[in-house]
Amino acid sequence: MSKVKENDTVKVHYTGKLTNGQVFDSSLEREPLQVTLGQQSLIPGFENGLINMALNEKKTVVIPVEEAYGEIQKELFQKVPLSELPEEIKPEVGMGLMAKNPDGTERQLRIADVREDAIIIDANHPLAGQELTFELEVVGIE
Repeated sequence: MSKVKENDTVKVHYTGKLTNGQVFDSSLEREPLQVTLGQQSLIPGFENGLINMALNEKKTVVIPVEEAYGEIQKELFQKVPLSELPEEIKPEVGMGLMAKNPDGTERQLRIADVREDAIIIDANHPLAGQELTFELEVVGIE
């Protein structure tokens, strides 16, 4: 029976949970995720969890912070004067914002704090600093 190895293209159903059991993402209500391993398109712990799985095998993996989205980086917090925000935006803690990078790509930001004259934005991935649990099921190996 074939098992998943590096550079294979796999189809996998998954459910991702936080340590408190809250589901943050799942493929069960849609098509399975199809990805070629070894291309760094997945967090390392997810990819490592797939290695050596057989077709139709199910497994639960706990991914430490270092193999998920990493630690929260303080340098990714930045103060932005309220005067730099579009007038129609009413900032609230937790609100998501999009920013354009110099190369034209977009970057997701989150408002971490609202002050009298400024907001504090957080450019860390929303799951940074979190240990993650994934329930995996391999449904295709190419």
